[in-house]
Amino acid sequence: MLFEAVPVRVYWPRTAGAEPRRGLVWIHGGVGFFGSLRAYERFCRFIAWESTTVVVCIKFPLAPEHPYPAQQLSCYAAVSHFLKNAGDYGVDPQRVVLAGDSSGAAIIAAISQQLVMRTDLPRARGHVLLYPFLQALDFNLPSYQQNHSVPILFKKRVIRLGMLYLTGRNVNVDEIMGNAHVPQELRAKYRKWISAELIPEEFKVLAHEPFVPGPFSEDLYQACKKAFEPTCSPLLMEDVILRRFPETFLLTCEYDIFRDDGLLYKKRLEDNGVPVTWRHLKDGFHGICLLTGLGPLEFPSTRKSMKSIIQFLERF
Repeated sequence: MLFEAVPVRVYWPRTAGAEPRRGLVWIHGGVGFFGSLRAYERFCRFIAWESTTVVVCIKFPLAPEHPYPAQQLSCYAAVSHFLKNAGDYGVDPQRVVLAGDSSGAAIIAAISQQLVMRTDLPRARGHVLLYPFLQALDFNLPSYQQNHSVPILFKKRVIRLGMLYLTGRNVNVDEIMGNAHVPQELRAKYRKWISAELIPEEFKVLAHEPFVPGPFSEDLYQACKKAFEPTCSPLLMEDVILRRFPETFLLTCEYDIFRDDGLLYKKRLEDNGVPVTWRHLKDGFHGICLLTGLGPLEFPSTRKSMKSIIQFLERF
């Protein structure tokens, strides 16, 4: 099926029910390079069946064949189409939730900055963000220090792929790991939103050392300037936009380099009056929800997190 020339797959509830139903649009992770409809089929089918929700999974074009921001543009087109035509799929347009994991969650936060400004489309009822990537300003927050070598997201590899996705070229990863791509004025400007000082002390127990940035590189900054746009780093969006976001379900995992991105986003949402349902998996790791339906490979926290997502959806 195509939504504005973008391939999607629609998953229907297993049992018949009253219409119109709840709808959920899923945008998968994978740093813009990986991910497929097949990889997320078990996950999407589980949500559709367990919550009586019509689930739409978007197959957006992948890098490097399709450079950034092709992924965001395709998702924006597909989401806009569904919001406009939800009734054709038996979905109440006032009960549509936008959801994603990892970089897919980042795309949700990115395209929503445009969606909330449109008056010709129904507003999304909620967001579901699972272990989201949300900023490229500081790669030395406590969770990056603690989990730099924890599978499946090794810090150096993620930064290398992320910058390749964003810029289309290989850049000096070691310098970026030292935050050498960030000028002092930007670091000072956004300290109110992105700083280890804003992370609760309980999350600094396992590993956290005061970090001193490496020497600033103007060449690296010019190469990575897109990283400081709020559509790439949603934590940098202005409050006037963020406070228009819908109620949000946020899942973070202890053993995940992106944990602190989620914690900082939770604080920003709450500071702007956006209701947040937060679940933190103390034994969780990045990608844990993708183990849904794999039987003995499921972790106890896999099913626990899925139950929390279903409970959040059933409120709408």
